[in-house]
Amino acid sequence: MKHIKLRLIIMNFLQFAVWGAYLTSMGSYLANAGQGANIGVFYAMQGITSIFMPALIGIVADRWIPAQKMMGICHLISSTFLLTLGYYGLTTGNEADFGILITLFAVGIGFYMPSLSLSYSVAYNALEKAGYDTISAFPPIRTLGTVGFICTMLLVDALGFQTTSMQFIVSGILGIILGFYAMTLPECPINKHSEKKSLADALGLRAFSLFKDRTMATFLIFSLLLGVALQLSNSYANPFISSFATIEEYANTFGAQHANALISLSQCSETLCILLIPFFMKRFGIKQVMLFAMLAWVLRFGLFGAGNPGGGVWMFILSMIIYGVAFDFFNISGSLFVNQTTDKSMRSSAQGLFMLMTNGVGATLGTIGAQAVVNHYIENVNGFMVGDWSAVWYIFAGYALVLSIAFALIFKYKHLPQQKSE
Repeated sequence: MKHIKLRLIIMNFLQFAVWGAYLTSMGSYLANAGQGANIGVFYAMQGITSIFMPALIGIVADRWIPAQKMMGICHLISSTFLLTLGYYGLTTGNEADFGILITLFAVGIGFYMPSLSLSYSVAYNALEKAGYDTISAFPPIRTLGTVGFICTMLLVDALGFQTTSMQFIVSGILGIILGFYAMTLPECPINKHSEKKSLADALGLRAFSLFKDRTMATFLIFSLLLGVALQLSNSYANPFISSFATIEEYANTFGAQHANALISLSQCSETLCILLIPFFMKRFGIKQVMLFAMLAWVLRFGLFGAGNPGGGVWMFILSMIIYGVAFDFFNISGSLFVNQTTDKSMRSSAQGLFMLMTNGVGATLGTIGAQAVVNHYIENVNGFMVGDWSAVWYIFAGYALVLSIAFALIFKYKHLPQQKSE
């Protein structure tokens, strides 16, 4: 168990570096490959697989294959398909077939998403075995995951891979390395002879009983509705900022040429805003914090609609900074609220339901709905997504504003300042 923190830092760095290689720039590649009208479908696939794959793979890891080995297997399978996708994209260019692209990506992302939850299990197990307090020891380790995400975003940008399928090859190579590395991490326990559970219990479906409570039901429904906003920036920020390269006034600006570098400020802000959550949760409570997140989404989208990479680049930069509040104050604060207000016997299932509503159903509906809006206002011209982007972002901002007002009026939860956010 020597140097276990360093080993887990490497694991987390690689875990998110694999994702960062393509998550924010995939839209620009798809536009360049003639698939601009299908960007939302690819990002929706991430949400669809998040609905069922983590639970199914989790059952396997609990009962038959130790989590660190299952994590390695997931990465090896995922990376194999992403490498194939990268090679196929390079050899076909803008003649790539949608069916083949989406199939390769679906399997790749389908096995990547379960590795996220498995990485937490592997880390908690290793830290507990080494005698560490996971609550204090894990957050700094997890922070290095976001650093890994930022590093591969910048690498793909610097190498000129934002508009090519080479981004998947970068991801696949890192994933292969992590796949073998994960299998060397401390052994996680399995429960072959544990009491058999029903499929509903194994998949955490009992947590749906939380909808019987009006406050929790309202919270979960609004979580789904706000989850709609989660992938909009990831899906379209890069194609949007890159499209300014077609406008002579902005063609040579840093943002138009290096969208990923500009967008990486969002992840930097995300890392820092995590530190603000304990204070805000204790001082304002979940309703106010969630409202801050919703209003931050209004500003995030609105500033995109008003800004440009020239004289208006300050609005882009401010939008990136605000992203940390929009993302963290919703995801992490929401998770803390669920932990505080559910019985210990079903907290894990309740967290799974929260993630299903936001990153699964909400994100899927959001990307599909956003695709319809984008296709109405934007067209693919020589590999660039051009059109009335301001209208697109203002529609998204309007949606977040309506959601904010509705949440303020409907969600009833009295915060007691003396309560601690644990």
